[in-house]
Amino acid sequence: MSELVKMTIASALEALKTKKISATELVAAHIEQVEKNKSLNSYVTETFDLARKLGKESDTRYDNGTNRKLEGIPVAVKDLFCTNGVRTTAGSKMLNNFIPAYESTISKNIADNGSIMLGKTNMDEFAMGSSNTTSYYGQVKNPWKSKNSAIDLVPGGSSGGSAAAVSSFSAMAALGSDTGGSIRQPAAF
Repeated sequence: MSELVKMTIASALEALKTKKISATELVAAHIEQVEKNKSLNSYVTETFDLARKLGKESDTRYDNGTNRKLEGIPVAVKDLFCTNGVRTTAGSKMLNNFIPAYESTISKNIADNGSIMLGKTNMDEFAMGSSNTTSYYGQVKNPWKSKNSAIDLVPGGSSGGSAAAVSSFSAMAALGSDTGGSIRQPAAF
């Protein structure tokens, strides 16, 4: 595993500012980590080509001093949040082909601050669940196991895809939502 994926956001931002690493390298390391962790089923939609393009743009911003607060930080977005031009399913077959023509406020805010979306994370259908086992796209697996056990565990839900992505170093941060414990449960799991 690349050491780049184990950096904190603060240390990554410092390394990007001082040119010890590039956003292109940081994005590539996280894409590689997502590929290694496919069995977790944490992502429903991957946006790797867009992420690579945005990584290059972030490097240019660092070069010309126009970098923003989260410039170059690879993130995941819960598939509940609409993302302009990127499929948004809410974990449901009914929305399998829905591509919004608008951006949610939260995903717009982090993108406007320079974050780079790696993809959309799996979730309980319509955020109605606490185990991340009700998605049309299959259940998410927790990257952690019980001691001395190979049994797959649930990551908690409904933001379990986001939790599994961060916990497996497949994103530096991830958006989630919480109405009835959808962030708190995965954090506890």
